[in-house]
Amino acid sequence: MSESDVTLGLNCPKCGGMIRIPEGQRLVICPYCQQRSIVRGERGVLRYQVPVQIDRSKAERMLEQFLRSSVAIARNASRQAKLEESLLVFLPFFTSWGRVLGWVFGQKQVGSGDKKRYEPREVQFVQDTTWNTAACDVGEFGVESVPLEDKPYDPYDDDEIHRLGMVFEPVGSLSEALQRAEEQFQAQVPDKARLDRISQVFVRIVRRRFGLVFYPLWILRYLYRGRAYQVAIDGHSGQILYGKAPGNTVYRAAVLVGGMALGALIAFDIPTLLLYFGRNSDDLDGLLVLSGIALLAGLSAMYAAYRAFRYGEEYEYRWKKRVSSVDFIPQQLLMSFTEAQE
Repeated sequence: MSESDVTLGLNCPKCGGMIRIPEGQRLVICPYCQQRSIVRGERGVLRYQVPVQIDRSKAERMLEQFLRSSVAIARNASRQAKLEESLLVFLPFFTSWGRVLGWVFGQKQVGSGDKKRYEPREVQFVQDTTWNTAACDVGEFGVESVPLEDKPYDPYDDDEIHRLGMVFEPVGSLSEALQRAEEQFQAQVPDKARLDRISQVFVRIVRRRFGLVFYPLWILRYLYRGRAYQVAIDGHSGQILYGKAPGNTVYRAAVLVGGMALGALIAFDIPTLLLYFGRNSDDLDGLLVLSGIALLAGLSAMYAAYRAFRYGEEYEYRWKKRVSSVDFIPQQLLMSFTEAQE
């Protein structure tokens, strides 16, 4: 371990002597009085790195596939794009792993209309969860989080990743990341219970770990008709995590015309037909409500078409983490698992 990986300046709580703290080490021993201390803070956060499996040539092929992946991208973008720069970077991500145990008590709506009622329900589940967020300013790359599920982790090797590419050091707040991870884990339980009324929620997080993961990204910058664009590619799997491309003018015009026509049909023609054929109905209030809903839906479709045309000059893709499935388990098994953890 090099001298740059060692921190000096922390005093022993027993004798006041200066302690050397190797990067990532949680337990240190004072060389003067042999007092053992647990390191807390960023120097106590274990560091990992995800191995690189995608080389430069494959990353460039992924760029070509991205430029042909959507009709919203200019049709000749893959042919006229001129690659200007491709570099491998390692971005740090605060990462938390844990198993969430949840108990939710509430009510679920059953039936509709006059037969609508609420039945008491108890939902219990257990789920392994991974959460991460960028530990530095990623505005330049557009990647706020990365897909860490099922990824292998290697011990952090400072010399190796600096040899492979550009490494960004963490500058974010560790305490803020810990708080956000806790809030994310806690919020999963009531959201995934899917009850209409919630009276009580109990959450327990076990097998919790926290670390700093350096993730490889290929950053490819290219020119299209004099304008610069950029794509961020997963250096382990080759997945596109963020990308910008020139928009397709024909597609924008088709969306505008089609959206306006569909929106006008929903907003004006459907309410007119409902009120005409239901003018002798006893439920006139219900028809007015349906007409209002149709009007709002049509106007929303027209607005969406306008936005697609207005901002479609540039296509932007951003990877979003999918909501993982919840493993529901019987109460007896859940209690046995909890007792085993204790």
